[in-house]
Amino acid sequence: MDYLSTVFWTQDEIRFREEVRAFCEKEIAPVSDKLDKGPYPRDLITKIGKAGYMGVHHEKAAGGSARGLSYETIVAEEISRCNGGLDMARMASATLYGMPVSKFGTVEQKKRYLAPIIRGDKIGCIGITEPDVGSDTAGMKTRAERDGNEWVVTGEKRFITNGSQADYMCCFAITDPKVDPKNGMTAFIVDTKSKGFSVLKDHDLLGMKSSRVSWLKIDHVRVPSDMVLGSPGQGFRILMDELDSERTAIAAEAIGYARIPYETAVKHSNERQQFGKRIREFEGVSFKIADMAMKLEAGRALTLTAARMLDKGLKATKQASIAKLYTTEAAVQITNDALQILGGLGYTTDYPVERFLRDARLMTIGGGTAEILRFLIQREVFKEFEL
Repeated sequence: MDYLSTVFWTQDEIRFREEVRAFCEKEIAPVSDKLDKGPYPRDLITKIGKAGYMGVHHEKAAGGSARGLSYETIVAEEISRCNGGLDMARMASATLYGMPVSKFGTVEQKKRYLAPIIRGDKIGCIGITEPDVGSDTAGMKTRAERDGNEWVVTGEKRFITNGSQADYMCCFAITDPKVDPKNGMTAFIVDTKSKGFSVLKDHDLLGMKSSRVSWLKIDHVRVPSDMVLGSPGQGFRILMDELDSERTAIAAEAIGYARIPYETAVKHSNERQQFGKRIREFEGVSFKIADMAMKLEAGRALTLTAARMLDKGLKATKQASIAKLYTTEAAVQITNDALQILGGLGYTTDYPVERFLRDARLMTIGGGTAEILRFLIQREVFKEFEL
């Protein structure tokens, strides 16, 4: 596969991909299997930060390189190619937490609560999902009440990537329950060392073993007014804005999950012989290879389209949703087909295919389920037709 095609990528993007890939081969690939056994790879996130890969889509004033989301998709894909859980942890900090602070934070907030994230010195997370709230974010139950120059936040957040490891959380809460949640939600920067903030548990996951996904309790946590993101009541807009960049980055990760299984299957099908033939000569195998290649190429094009639009400041809800839906479903199909081509070998831990299959399965749920994304896509289509 021609990953470096100048048809879609600039020369600088090509050079950047080669640089990130070299970093991954040196720092991540040698330990990619061990990462799933723990502990949380904070040292690697620090190395990624020091190399400049936490801030490619953040402004230079906060320590980023202001290259744009297209560069973030390169980082996401290349790191995910080595270990999906590691990039899920990195991206949750740099993009899920980082983008709301980057786009809506004050100069002082960016200096104190974003710059350390970009350097890899601190970890961030985003607090949206709750025990009774998933896709229906407007049904959020976490509440925040003003008390003088502070807000008191109470609630629970569940399935929070980096939750038990984070230094800061971008936490969404209802601040005015008397109005529509779209006008009564507020985003806060919460210091996880605050009194009343606790970790109920880290979930034991099917895949993504190198990340930490947590259930958190926020019990009357006091948050100074200067840690409100944007203004009170602006939270739903911030949340919706974050989701398009999140979904685009997840789409790039999904391409990364699929690449090693695809490459492994191609090589194996050329070497493995049955009935006196290489198994690539059987259509049942070679057609699977063709489908894998098609899905990877299409997924990358869809992802880059969304990233380019967001980099230009354009609305990309439909494009980001399409990219995320297509690539995450394709990653599950590709990794599953790769395991089938390897047969019994693919089901063993001697090959990384089973790990990537387990990792890929999560992302048809996280960041917007496949069902919700189909709803969003059709809604945007009917809007375009003014129907």
